[in-house]
Amino acid sequence: MKPFAYAAPKDLEDALALLSERWGETEVLAGGTDLVTCLKQGLTAPDRLVSLKNIRALRGIRSGRDGVTLGAMTPLAEIRAHKEIRRRFPALISAIDGIGSPQLLAVGTVGGDLCQRPRCWYYRNGHGLLARHGDTSLVRTGDNRYHAIFGTNGPALYVSPSRLGPVLVALNAELTVARPGGKTRVMEVGQLFQAPRDESQRHTTLAANEIITEIRIPNS
Repeated sequence: MKPFAYAAPKDLEDALALLSERWGETEVLAGGTDLVTCLKQGLTAPDRLVSLKNIRALRGIRSGRDGVTLGAMTPLAEIRAHKEIRRRFPALISAIDGIGSPQLLAVGTVGGDLCQRPRCWYYRNGHGLLARHGDTSLVRTGDNRYHAIFGTNGPALYVSPSRLGPVLVALNAELTVARPGGKTRVMEVGQLFQAPRDESQRHTTLAANEIITEIRIPNS
């Protein structure tokens, strides 16, 4: 594993400033259950990690008449144990139960779950998000039993590994994304995911200096 610098800011503004600096490649560390694996596999070799664990504003659950708001750094175990969520959104609880491991539930976060990298075995073996070898698409010509069957605008056909993504899309949930300069944008959860058209695009629509701050689930 390549050596890297580590930063653990205590507020969102500092985190966004660190992500906006010219410091080579920087990765956001949420729960770390997926990122640490990617570091070990050599899929990413950042110059610096920016941890969000000390930013209290990104944690917590707020329940109101119109719905429930989840801080992006809220542990999955905390969401699973929340009585109001269990009563109002049982599908979300079922999705979390499918993760199974108590260790993952204790460490994993809702924002981190949504931003996981693909489980495509070509990607995980170092062939990139588009899974190409020269001009050949490995996904289309090789073993693609666990990839998407739907047409896309590009060669990437992997399926998002997020457990919560499909449920949150079905529940019409929205994300709030923080940007440098105190700016925010709101989008539907489904708009977070994308299939890259070329090597310059990411597996999500987040910019490198953006952070998911919360997920709001409206009452049906």
